[in-house]
Amino acid sequence: MINIYEVAETNEMIEKENLDVRTITMGISLLDCIDSDLKRLNEKIYEKIYQSARDLVKTGEQISREYGIPIVNKRISVTPIALVGAAACRNPQDFAGIANTLDKVAHEVGVNFIGGYSALVSKGMTPAEEMLIRSIPQALSATERVCSSVNLGSTRTGINMDAVRLMGEVIKETAECTREQDSLGCAKLVVFCNAPDDNPFMAGAFHGVTEADRIINVGVSGPGVVKTALEKVRGENFEVLCETIKKTAFKVTRVGQLVAREASQRLGAPFGIVDLSLAPTPAIGDSVADILCEIGLEYAGAPGTTAALALLNDQVKKGGVMASSYVGGLSGAFIPVSEDQGMIDAVTAGALTLEKLEAMTCVCSVGLDMIAIPGDTKATTISGIIADEMAIGMVNQKTTAVRVIPVVGKGVGETVEFGGLLGYAPIMPVNPFSCDDFINRGGRIPAPIHSFKN
Repeated sequence: MINIYEVAETNEMIEKENLDVRTITMGISLLDCIDSDLKRLNEKIYEKIYQSARDLVKTGEQISREYGIPIVNKRISVTPIALVGAAACRNPQDFAGIANTLDKVAHEVGVNFIGGYSALVSKGMTPAEEMLIRSIPQALSATERVCSSVNLGSTRTGINMDAVRLMGEVIKETAECTREQDSLGCAKLVVFCNAPDDNPFMAGAFHGVTEADRIINVGVSGPGVVKTALEKVRGENFEVLCETIKKTAFKVTRVGQLVAREASQRLGAPFGIVDLSLAPTPAIGDSVADILCEIGLEYAGAPGTTAALALLNDQVKKGGVMASSYVGGLSGAFIPVSEDQGMIDAVTAGALTLEKLEAMTCVCSVGLDMIAIPGDTKATTISGIIADEMAIGMVNQKTTAVRVIPVVGKGVGETVEFGGLLGYAPIMPVNPFSCDDFINRGGRIPAPIHSFKN
């Protein structure tokens, strides 16, 4: 049993080391809202989400006050809208109308983001899924709290290169549609390989079709806690280093388990998973890159970075699974550039490049995340970056993702300010050589041989 004494043990972590529960995310199934009448569909979606989540924010704030645990965000994820809207939507504008409904109800219940404006197209696209994808620029430019994700590949199905090519164009169009906000729309759009059904973190959260009608997933974050623990074992060998990370991850996960259990009971929704992801913020001392430096690197990106990140990711998972039977989502180390001051410093110093970040994604939880690139980057180049990351996920049987932001009107050497948890980022250079002929082939890259396990 988890008790208040365990929470008391974490007081110093909360007060001095930036430990927080990053999000309580309520997953809501919209499958029972499906209707061939678009107006009725939107009404059902609004009503289902409002009735399910109207007490989510209030409950999160109550738990935070009672236990003294900061709960930074309260969020909602829903069934991929490409599935929900297929019977009613006849064009991209119809789908964008559903995005407006999602944004309206998110404002009404007070959550900061709602995820699930999504399509799962790893093997092919239905007409409805293609319409949703083409509607993304309009949807994200007209809404404030809607997040969008598209799953383009998986270990079992391969990579849908037609969708990869389309997403390069969609990201460019989304950047253009939100150029007055430094292309902020792209910060709310992520593409996946092997997307999990129970991820509580944005922008990639959606409610999988195998989930219950409602579910509570909690994301915990504690880069500062891990760094502080490692400061106490400087110079020790790898065995001591690994044990320290594992024990710290255990304590952090127990906090998430407590919050998840309380939220589940009070909201009358089953507990799903705790996602123990070291998700950084722009706050000083809340950085995954700083952990890598504490392990022994001058900067993130120096030789040894991939090995250090692999060690960190593995020990975080090992500590988490000992603390909770339901660790899920992504759970590991996130390496978003704009949200991590240490990563920003490494890019500025010339230690960290796009290619090194790609290598790091082979061993961490997500992928190329919150990376600002020049606004004149070609759509096919973006598609090539996506294809590379999808291949890493497919072959390594892991989740990978891409969230790049081609900032219209800006180039290498400039910075872009997103604000809040999204932070700011230097514009990173992109390999200038063409992959046009590769991307324009079309079709599907087949699944690897080890996918055949029946």
